[in-house]
Amino acid sequence: MRTLYISLRMNGLFLLLNGYIQLLIYEVIRIIIFSNEGLSFRLWLFCLFSMEGRMMCFSNKTKFISAAMVSGLFVTSTVYATNGYFAHGYSTKEKGLAGAGVAYSQDALAAANNPAGMAFVGERMDLGIAVFDPNGRGVTITGTTNPDQFVNADPSSGAVTYTSDDDMFLIPSFGYNWQVDSDSAMGISVYGNGGMNTAYEASATPFGAGLFGAGDAGINLAQAFFNLSLAKKTSSNSAVGVSLILAGQRFAAKGLDGFGMMAADGNGSDISGNVNSYSQGFGFKLGYQGELVSGLTLGISYQSEIAMGKFDEYSDLFAEAGGFDIPSTHTIGLAYDMGSAGTVVLDVQRINYTDVASVSNPVQNLFVCMGAMGPADPSYCLGGSNGAGFGWNDITVVKLGYEVIAGGNTYRVGYSKTDIPIDGGMNPMTSQTFFNLLAPATVEEHLTFGMTMPVGKDQEFNLALMIAPNESVTGANPFDMGATQIEIEMEQQEIQVGWAWKY
Repeated sequence: MRTLYISLRMNGLFLLLNGYIQLLIYEVIRIIIFSNEGLSFRLWLFCLFSMEGRMMCFSNKTKFISAAMVSGLFVTSTVYATNGYFAHGYSTKEKGLAGAGVAYSQDALAAANNPAGMAFVGERMDLGIAVFDPNGRGVTITGTTNPDQFVNADPSSGAVTYTSDDDMFLIPSFGYNWQVDSDSAMGISVYGNGGMNTAYEASATPFGAGLFGAGDAGINLAQAFFNLSLAKKTSSNSAVGVSLILAGQRFAAKGLDGFGMMAADGNGSDISGNVNSYSQGFGFKLGYQGELVSGLTLGISYQSEIAMGKFDEYSDLFAEAGGFDIPSTHTIGLAYDMGSAGTVVLDVQRINYTDVASVSNPVQNLFVCMGAMGPADPSYCLGGSNGAGFGWNDITVVKLGYEVIAGGNTYRVGYSKTDIPIDGGMNPMTSQTFFNLLAPATVEEHLTFGMTMPVGKDQEFNLALMIAPNESVTGANPFDMGATQIEIEMEQQEIQVGWAWKY
């Protein structure tokens, strides 16, 4: 009788997970190919956590509807990341440690940081949902009004501040790890990036013309990753891992039509328009995790640049005719297990934004485009092979976390510090705040807290909180040679909850 019960339980579990996995596959495909329409978050919860919902959503007749529902959650909830446009962490547990974990894997989303760690987490499934609030995103213009300033503001009688709308986002995550045998594991991890999102209302600007004189202005970038990982132990306390990463991304821009005269093709028809453009691509991640001496573990991971298809609807905006690849990263870290005193984790991550021309090329390339620095060269115009971009630099992120078990629960705290990828200053030939009023990635520090509470023998509840204090960057407006100054700023808060099943 017990054997029959276990058999039925395993068959039911397999069917349930098969449904989840198929939904997630459809989800990524739909992000890559189809539209951004979806059903409600309430219905998503109904399908995942109620028996009636699972019976309805995983039936063959409604599978596509369910895929649309889940993809609606991913696509309409732009992930607003904090280290440039990379998230400070992905799983709920890692977020409680400020994103550290390349040497300390704890759940089925570990592959997002280090695929080798999946060899040590056991068979489990993790679901997470975050509420993210990047409030305070905005721009302040000061100085003397100048006809060449390009920004619709009159700072001559005092500073002018515009604040971006859209301050609340839902961010889901999912992971499942199969323990193939005692030394090998295969996993699926689904997560996102984003963070280049603003929405400035034209009604707040002089004459209602818009920030750049073309109505409501802003951009919206969302990225989803489907990480298929394989991990293999090389000894009882070391492992290597590899992931195939399938990525889909969506971008939209509005209110930028005034820059059409700076397009490389001389047309500028694909520079704005508030339409969604989609692209897809793939890359890989490699990882190692192993104990150096008793209690001290080393973790190393490398993610390749992900070659993405072009945003065809924005071929006049992004360099290389709409190119927007995802930059490479590499991370090294340590975890020190102090027994009952807890565990300390430290990660150092490098994000190579200069891999991507549309992200790293300076806005001053437009001067070459227009012939202000010698003969005009169309390749430096928007959409050209050397087209102007956001001027972002590579950044280094240092993440420090501590966790301890007390009273049966696990408690976490973390702190991270990074570079701001955007140069400011009063030199109009180097300041990059102009275009970055559309993407004010100014956050430098994160303070995080988290906990895990066991629920029975094989489930757990996870919680993480994040606070990123307000930071700003001020720089000269290059188009009026510094007559006006542009200050961009942002602060952030996030709460994430997760539930895990261990098998």
